[in-house]
Amino acid sequence: MFYFVKTPWLLKKLYPGCVWNFPRGEKKIYLSFDDGPHPEATPLILDQLKKFNAVATFFCIGKNVREQPLLYKRILDEGHRVGNHSHNHLNGWKTKNETYIDNIREAMKYIDSDLYRPPYGRITRFQASILQKSFRLKIIMWDVLSADFDKTISGEKCARNVTSNAGPGSIVIFHDSAKAYDRMSIALPKVLTHFQEKNYSFELIR
Repeated sequence: MFYFVKTPWLLKKLYPGCVWNFPRGEKKIYLSFDDGPHPEATPLILDQLKKFNAVATFFCIGKNVREQPLLYKRILDEGHRVGNHSHNHLNGWKTKNETYIDNIREAMKYIDSDLYRPPYGRITRFQASILQKSFRLKIIMWDVLSADFDKTISGEKCARNVTSNAGPGSIVIFHDSAKAYDRMSIALPKVLTHFQEKNYSFELIR
């Protein structure tokens, strides 16, 4: 399985209209969680965030919001933000444009947000242009990947992926999903502890 833990500058240049990180000057970090709400992973995340007085942004899948409306409401009630992550986790590179856009529009029935993150980070420039111009969506990518979806590594390694690579202005991805749960549940408290001890603030993506 190949992926970049730290997003290379060249990739960011290929999609300059997307948000990859925020200004580097202040000790602020932007935690995000993809693929929920999930009945086990999301409550654990919310409990950990509350323990550290932290906020985060949840990029939700429409069908999961439809199936877990109370959990979705809890995310919002506890002061976090949400973003659209499509209705069925579609790969933009492998999906016809009309189908892809329609799927995002379907998710909008359940997710009220001007933020969008493409599943797998895979979106064509044409798709991105339509979402930005016609739907006024901000496309949010990431600076650092925890890789909690990778079953070949440990939760400790996921934590090190973040603590060794994230810094001021970094957007960090975790996942609230069954696949990532074992590693995320170990890594998240370590990451929260690390950045709290270094006097970072945890911020919402806006």
